[in-house]
Amino acid sequence: MFISLEGIDGSGKSTQARLLADHLESLGHTVLRTREPGGSPGAEAIRALLVEGDPGRWSPVTELLLYNAARRDNLERRIEPALARGDWVVTDRWTDSTRVYQSTRGGDRASVDALQDLVIGREPDLTIVVDMDPAAALARGLARPGQEDRFEQLGVEFQRTVRDGYAALVKDYPDRVRIVDGDADEETVAARIQALLP
Repeated sequence: MFISLEGIDGSGKSTQARLLADHLESLGHTVLRTREPGGSPGAEAIRALLVEGDPGRWSPVTELLLYNAARRDNLERRIEPALARGDWVVTDRWTDSTRVYQSTRGGDRASVDALQDLVIGREPDLTIVVDMDPAAALARGLARPGQEDRFEQLGVEFQRTVRDGYAALVKDYPDRVRIVDGDADEETVAARIQALLP
């Protein structure tokens, strides 16, 4: 299976992606854990352009193209080969992040979907949105070390809008998108996610 974890910044999705991959490996599966933007060397180079620096650094269209370039490289070099081998893939974000974030920042959802169809062509089998109170998630995100805080700099209202965007995805993709309450300890959230596996 190809599983993506989504959520607002600081919601715990990266931790949950790691815990889910560990759980699947404990069941005997071979698992590729990846992230986006990133995952492959080329995509990681593009990641630095996207997650660091001034929030207004790129226009919505430029940002959309950069995300798709990173996603395509990771798909070609790591994800498709893993799936072809029969491995499971767990990714921290995928196209749904672009659908939500770029639309929230003034981008065009139709362009996101058109590029997804043209350049990527693969949706996850299951998408789990880790839902959390935006103020608490933002405080957690800002407390992390490092410089990857470009979207956190946009504030709590932005995070609330992104949260609403994720909630809307359930209506757009009811067969694959599930929302999990992330306002709990790591182990409880992990158990909620594991309960969604087929």
